[in-house]
Amino acid sequence: MIDYDPHDWRSHLFDIKGSMLQQISSRILAAVVWSAIVTAGYEYWHYSIKFADRLPLLPLTVHMLIGTALGLLLVFRTNSSYDRFWEGRRMWGNIINESRNLARSTSVLLAGVPDVQSRLFGWTMAFANAVMHQLRGSPHNLGNGEARLSAADVQRVLAHEHVPLAVARELTRCLEEARSRQAISDYQFVALDQNVQQLVDYVGSCERIQKTPMPFAYMVHLRRVILLYCYSLPLALVRDYDWWTIPASFFVAFVLLGIEEIGVEIENPFGNDDNDLPLEAFCETIRRNVEGMGGTSL
Repeated sequence: MIDYDPHDWRSHLFDIKGSMLQQISSRILAAVVWSAIVTAGYEYWHYSIKFADRLPLLPLTVHMLIGTALGLLLVFRTNSSYDRFWEGRRMWGNIINESRNLARSTSVLLAGVPDVQSRLFGWTMAFANAVMHQLRGSPHNLGNGEARLSAADVQRVLAHEHVPLAVARELTRCLEEARSRQAISDYQFVALDQNVQQLVDYVGSCERIQKTPMPFAYMVHLRRVILLYCYSLPLALVRDYDWWTIPASFFVAFVLLGIEEIGVEIENPFGNDDNDLPLEAFCETIRRNVEGMGGTSL
């Protein structure tokens, strides 16, 4: 995610990174070239051959009506994508909070079994890293949590099909060991394991966002309408605007294609794109908070 000052307009007017301009530039160029061809053809027929009345031009009113419907489709697209983005951010906020709660409680309740406490802290830090790599589909590692864990335990967990779930199992195993050594009561075990259960639930919510894209029919129809609108626009404007049809087509294509691409960019907020959530920063926050509860730094 790109950090920026929302009050500073001037520095953002010419930004390229994260602005979607690179992703839509080829489509905008195609629309501009097509509008130039339409305009040049109209001018040639209109002034040279005098057959302008026979050209297949479109009424501007038709485009205005279609533009209204297209605007509603784009609003729904961006709203749905932002809902997914914000839901992803909310779930990661919950992961951070539950990790803090687990570290806070065990820093006191497991003080009598420091070896178990240290391993639980390690698995708590490892959980966030496992979730990040699971959502991104990247090679797994357990981040700074590995320093508190044995190599055999790390390799066993990394060999699991669903690494975050395997880490959650290790968290419960640590709590069970603490209970068997009478460091915590049955009631405290249930309360602490509830934090682990919540962590697993939040991972499921993130996976629901990741694995459920926008409906295919909606996406295809919206893109078809945008392209038809942009490429037929010169036929509606050229009679009244002449050569100004070209910059008008550019601005319309820039606005419509940019809005659609923003929806694509943020509908899966867990990747490595410029506008995705800063998952590395979230994992680092959990590491600092957990180590702070332990009173030492790795």
